Amino acid sequence: MRSILSVFLIFFLCLSAVSFTANGQGSSTLEIMSADLLEGAEGFERLLGGVQMKHQNSIIYCDSAHFFRETNKARLFGDVRIVDQEDPIQTRSAYAEYDGNTKIAKLRTNVVFTNQKTTLYTDNLDYDRASNIAYYTNDGKVVDSINVLTSKRGTYEVNLERITFQDEVVLINPDYTMKTDHLIYLTVPKTAETKGLTNLISKEGNTLDAQKGSFYNTQQKQFQFFEGIVETETSRVKAEQLFYDELKAYYEGKENVSVYNKEREIEVYGDVGQYWEERKYSLVHGNALVRKYFEKDTLFVTADSLISQDSEGDSAKYLLAFRSINLVKADLSGLADSLVYNYSDSSIRLFQDPVMWSQTSQISADSMIFFLANEELDRVYMKDKAFVITQDTIFNFNQMKGRSMMAYFKEGKISHLNIDGNGESLYFALEGDTLTQGVNRTLSANIKLNFEDGAIRRVTYGIKPDGKFTPVQKLTEENSRLEGFRWRIEEKPGMETINAWRKPEEIDPEAKNLFDVPDAKISPPTDEEIQKELQKSSLPLQKKVLKPVIKDTVGT
Repeated sequence: MRSILSVFLIFFLCLSAVSFTANGQGSSTLEIMSADLLEGAEGFERLLGGVQMKHQNSIIYCDSAHFFRETNKARLFGDVRIVDQEDPIQTRSAYAEYDGNTKIAKLRTNVVFTNQKTTLYTDNLDYDRASNIAYYTNDGKVVDSINVLTSKRGTYEVNLERITFQDEVVLINPDYTMKTDHLIYLTVPKTAETKGLTNLISKEGNTLDAQKGSFYNTQQKQFQFFEGIVETETSRVKAEQLFYDELKAYYEGKENVSVYNKEREIEVYGDVGQYWEERKYSLVHGNALVRKYFEKDTLFVTADSLISQDSEGDSAKYLLAFRSINLVKADLSGLADSLVYNYSDSSIRLFQDPVMWSQTSQISADSMIFFLANEELDRVYMKDKAFVITQDTIFNFNQMKGRSMMAYFKEGKISHLNIDGNGESLYFALEGDTLTQGVNRTLSANIKLNFEDGAIRRVTYGIKPDGKFTPVQKLTEENSRLEGFRWRIEEKPGMETINAWRKPEEIDPEAKNLFDVPDAKISPPTDEEIQKELQKSSLPLQKKVLKPVIKDTVGT
């Protein structure tokens, strides 16, 4: 009885194969092409050894199968392979369930999904062949010629060459490693778009972080970050929208831009900024602000536009600031139209009607240079229409003017002053630092003055002076002022001026970083593993030779 049944099944099977072939590629019915052994069972047919089945333009291989003819479904066991004859899609797994009506393949255990040079590895994959979309829900890894990507969940849209990775996503490139929770990867242009928190570390140790997602062109090494920060050994660049070209070492930022030079301890802020890392050159404009950090305090400078150059040569290390200059430090303040800060000698040049205040002194000229030493104001050189005003202990205005001057400071107060050319001085004579006796007014080509607590203690003249003393009883507004006197203390900028111009958004040192989270079950592969996977992904799967007929196993 069993032999008769087997012969009948084989005969029916052969007729079915001929019939299915005649129906052509459009048929949705699963076809049995060959097997070493065919057995009948309740509700299905059991195929054993060298199984080959066909569904439209795909060939299915496995060691054994359960074929449910009525429902057009099959369960596939052992070395399962599905090879598309037209598209370059091939799959492998230890087990699979295939539905010929819906064209959905459920692949389980050691799944390998290959599309040309892109290979997906997982243990749980559902592949919808009708829409050409594959889904994995329990750890997956994608390898192509450049990148290795892993995540908990993923969707591979083959027609669009697009893979969406979700949950604990790790992208490993020969040049960097990146982590996020949502990434869309296009396999042909090899671009990656992330949503939400994204953290990246380059092989050199540079970090690139984004709070609101990013876009990467992995071949051209171009990155775009939203609320992004790029940090290297020597610099840190931040912006709401930050573009970075790794090959050109070029940054471009928009909205709340900051560029921090770690070696100079100087930070530049603005609305829009550009930075060339190799040249160490930056251009920032739009309510620009500079913070120069010292050990004891900080120097603030506002401007419409800023240029910073910090290349190798000492003569090419400077900061340029243009228009709307306000300068504030603990021991001095100033304003001007433009400014040059020379890094090599810590000198600051002010141009076009500059004014500077240091405690009780006001200094103005057509242009001036002031020098910092040990983080404090050391001396100031004034050129053309130089004018110095100091207040004594009872708030009288001592005044000095000349063609050029050099003022020296000690602990923030003027200690002595040298006037060179067309010198004029007007200072109040005091009695016991509490009572005004009168005013000394002197003209001399060169004048040297020594101060103590803002009050003049000694005056030396290079050429015989022309002087006059006016007693206190005869003092008027006119004879107690030199021509050109302007006390401009109401213009003196302070921190309220700086904060009104721009209040920097500080870096949050406690911001979440995915590299601080312990690694999940998916461990990033080593360099050796990456190379092996890349080589493996470039090798095509070998097809088994189809058997045209089923062996006669009657009586065995």
